[in-house]
Amino acid sequence: MSVYFRPLVSFDPVMPRGAIRLAGGPGWFTHAVRLVRGVAPQTVRTSDIPTEIAERLSAPRPAIAGLSMERPRIMGILNVTPDSFSDGGLDSGPEQAARRGAAMVAAGADLVDIGGESTRPGAATVPEADEIARVAPVIAALAPRIAAPISIDTRKAEVARAAVAAGATLVNDVSGFTYDPALAPFCRETALPVCVMHAQGDPQTMQSDPRYDDVLLDVYDFLDGRIAALTAIGLPRDRIVIDPGIGFGKTLAHNLSLLNGLALFHGLGCPILLGASRKGFIGRLSGADPASARMPGSVAVALAAVAQGVQILRVHDVAETRQALTLWQAVQSGEADGT
Repeated sequence: MSVYFRPLVSFDPVMPRGAIRLAGGPGWFTHAVRLVRGVAPQTVRTSDIPTEIAERLSAPRPAIAGLSMERPRIMGILNVTPDSFSDGGLDSGPEQAARRGAAMVAAGADLVDIGGESTRPGAATVPEADEIARVAPVIAALAPRIAAPISIDTRKAEVARAAVAAGATLVNDVSGFTYDPALAPFCRETALPVCVMHAQGDPQTMQSDPRYDDVLLDVYDFLDGRIAALTAIGLPRDRIVIDPGIGFGKTLAHNLSLLNGLALFHGLGCPILLGASRKGFIGRLSGADPASARMPGSVAVALAAVAQGVQILRVHDVAETRQALTLWQAVQSGEADGT
């Protein structure tokens, strides 16, 4: 019988006796929700959490691509596709895309995630050569202009190889390294940090009829299994980021359950990335349409995620998210620098 613990996180500057620091960051918790399949959730004290789990929840997360995980980081989304759901077709060529990426860093992005294959619901697979032609020139043009690391958003080893040669230093795979068996070994050999995302099905089919026994625990178990598979081939846990995959094979109810329970994923011992920016569930709840009108809802979700200790926010609206995060941190800490 698997037992899970979801910390009830606080960021109050006064940390009470007996509290456990969350993932080495500013958050802490004195209680957690104990979860067992088929059993009603139960609130327990930190003293009731097994030592091994408590240590994994509290251990500081190593830096990823040179970025400390002691404070939240913003990943700017730079899709160089003709058909991504929110920002597809914005750029006329590598130079314009590189300028957009550099502007994101100037606006407060800590890293930039570049993708050449749309993974919106219903999207078709893009041939490797086409994907490489989209991303490699942009990365090559952007890398010399910014000090921030560049992530390549791809499921394919050859695309990752070309992206890394052009200057990318992190691989973000929406398939959780299940699509191309050559991708994980490539990341191991090149000592790249990776982001492992959960998705049910592929982009063409994932929203047809997604079903789970318990979405929060099912996604946790999937990510736990993928971490085990990657570490088994020699890719260390301290180079792994996890992403619950909001909107990838999930209904509105599934997305909300995952967002409500995000702190559970700290039990995996890896930094958590959340990519909820401008997604369809925000439009359904708020009525905001088109996707470009969903900035306020996206920022609200981002702050809710940071309140659960999420370390990386993958967003379209960098400046707005940076401003909101700066103010949220200042209010939580009671100090002007917010840290």
